[in-house]
Amino acid sequence: MQTQGQRGSARRYGPPPPRSARRKGSPPPRSAGRYGPPPALSAVRARVRQWEPPPAKRVLDLTLGSALLTLATPLLAAGAVALAARRPPGGVLARSPRVGLDGHVFVLRSLRTRRLRLDLLSRLPYVVRGDLSLVGPEPLAPDDPRSGTDPAGTSASPGARHWRQELKPGLTGLAQIRSRSGMPWDEPALLDQHYAEHHGVRLDLAILASAVHTPLREATRGLARRGRARPSDTDHRPSGYSTAEEVGSVGTD
Repeated sequence: MQTQGQRGSARRYGPPPPRSARRKGSPPPRSAGRYGPPPALSAVRARVRQWEPPPAKRVLDLTLGSALLTLATPLLAAGAVALAARRPPGGVLARSPRVGLDGHVFVLRSLRTRRLRLDLLSRLPYVVRGDLSLVGPEPLAPDDPRSGTDPAGTSASPGARHWRQELKPGLTGLAQIRSRSGMPWDEPALLDQHYAEHHGVRLDLAILASAVHTPLREATRGLARRGRARPSDTDHRPSGYSTAEEVGSVGTD
């Protein structure tokens, strides 16, 4: 039952228009329960559904590469200071273009030294950034015919994708650790292609273990050879032997 004030208000302003009489194009009142969440929240949920965890190889590169870079930073800094004091021609860093994943060309910078493999350790930032991998084929220049690209950095054959463009180049690889064997089947190009066809985390760990074990074994053998006594440096005479006895025996003869 309407009160007197409500009846007066209805006579003055009239009854509310029916729903069908609303102006065309005017949006209906929004209701979170009827029309769902706001568009911004829906977009965030869609991105969360589309997110996929990184592959195991990338996780290995990121974790182990970051740890190695942290440990090697003082050594790299000392090497850079020593090189800067010598003022080598061209500067402390060597710069060279290399072909990466999907044929992407990037500039690879490394220290101009081979001592303690500092040139390889100085490339660890590229592993963390994602241009290189810890294990992979050898990084090649764009003008190298094995890279599958022309000197301009584009694909040499647009209709075919070179197998080197399917994965990132690495600091070390199967070709690097088997290059000293001298066997005809250990050709670097064939080893890189074999790795591209069978690469995985287990193979990467095995290659990394071999890359660390081989230099340590060679260094240990070198130290053993230096400490080994030569026959001319060893006194094989019995104890109590004197030079006078040797002179007497010579005179008797």
